[in-house]
Amino acid sequence: MHNALFLLTFPEELGTRYRDHIQATFPEQLQVGLVDHHSKVGPVIDDVEILLTFGGMMSNSVLEQARNLKWIQALGTGMDGIVDQPSLREDVLLTNMRGIHGPPVSEAALAMMLALTRDLPRVIRNQDRRVWDRFMPSLLKDKTVGILGIGVIAEELAPKCQAFGMKVIGITSTVRDVAGFDEVRHRDDLEEVVGELDYLVLLVPYSAETEGIVGERILAAMKPSAYLINVSRAGVVDEAALIAALGERRLAAAALDVFTEEPLPADSVLWGLENVLITPKQGGYCDVYVDYALPIIEENMRRYLAGAIDTMLNVVGG
Repeated sequence: MHNALFLLTFPEELGTRYRDHIQATFPEQLQVGLVDHHSKVGPVIDDVEILLTFGGMMSNSVLEQARNLKWIQALGTGMDGIVDQPSLREDVLLTNMRGIHGPPVSEAALAMMLALTRDLPRVIRNQDRRVWDRFMPSLLKDKTVGILGIGVIAEELAPKCQAFGMKVIGITSTVRDVAGFDEVRHRDDLEEVVGELDYLVLLVPYSAETEGIVGERILAAMKPSAYLINVSRAGVVDEAALIAALGERRLAAAALDVFTEEPLPADSVLWGLENVLITPKQGGYCDVYVDYALPIIEENMRRYLAGAIDTMLNVVGG
């Protein structure tokens, strides 16, 4: 009998849905547990062979105690919070959820673009104050959007932007023809490209190469009328430089779903900036996420239990 553990700081019914499905699918091979916080793994972690969690829910103490751990199935795409833990052993197999975030994150990015261009935060503030303030919004049509990072999400977002009548420029480290993009430019040209953009959408993975890639120099090269949308990772943006640019109105506005410190502290300057739209890391979070995730978990579990490790889906670093 193999021991698996879901570590999920979610409402109980959501975590239970993951656990119960996998337990029912492999009743003779798995004993599946569920805890809602990394501080609660102590009584069970010593026997855990398979850990299923999100990087943001992890702690190094989990890995310190997980002496029999052989596989971590990340329930998101990003591996930060897992691969950067000092107690992660090299022999632990890592897999993620690459491929399922196209619909939710692309829709989140579009929602942010529409909210900024129609200044919905101003509308909501006026509604709260019962103020009738009729102002001139702008359109997405005929605007230029740059998407930094071309992967599954970008390939879904680009044609949606084109459907709104936008010009779409992809920015990537591997220049290639991609459906839905009017133009693809190399990441080395980022400073030049951003000067052409009305919207810059960040979808690039976080890595040593992309850390702080959108910093003071790139922000200074953007149009003062431009909007920044970050639905990737906080680390790809120099947050202090962004706060300065927004506070000094050197950038029209930003919509941010990820932050250097999460949850975003109540005393963060970002909360008080009227030209910032804040969402609490909801880009990939949606009502059908479990439906998207379970088939990958189930298939990987089936292959792992059969000893077919070399055929497992979305192996990280393999």
